[in-house]
Amino acid sequence: MKKINARLDSITSPFNNIAPWFFRVALGTAMFLHGYKKLPVPFMMDEQHRMVTWFENIFMPMPEVFVTIVILVEILGGIGIILGGLIGLFASQLGHLLTRISAFFLVILMFNVFYIGHPDWFVWPPMKLLTSEQMFLFVLSIYFLIRGNK
Repeated sequence: MKKINARLDSITSPFNNIAPWFFRVALGTAMFLHGYKKLPVPFMMDEQHRMVTWFENIFMPMPEVFVTIVILVEILGGIGIILGGLIGLFASQLGHLLTRISAFFLVILMFNVFYIGHPDWFVWPPMKLLTSEQMFLFVLSIYFLIRGNK
């Protein structure tokens, strides 16, 4: 078993530096697209309107403002995760900080998605939570909040 692991390590070690990029690109792209589809442009108004209406139905104050905040956090957070990695190639501290700030806002957003949008997902057994895309986005956001570009 030790020989097999050593052999696999020798094969995969050249890819150690790019492995986090799979997570970074997946999280950044997913979050960007989640926000992009809510932009207030004529061909995407349905998604934004549904969200505003839903916020009104749960008596959230200033629903349009909160929808705008959600859209901005999703788009800018997704871009920030990817850009933080790219900037980190040339200015490591700046890229590291950008990644962590972006991840922080995404963690806050995802926490609110669960708390406000899907509280029923925490009923035991939490099958909806464990099989949701949002759970993976939340976990990836936590990963980048903790690790940054390291």
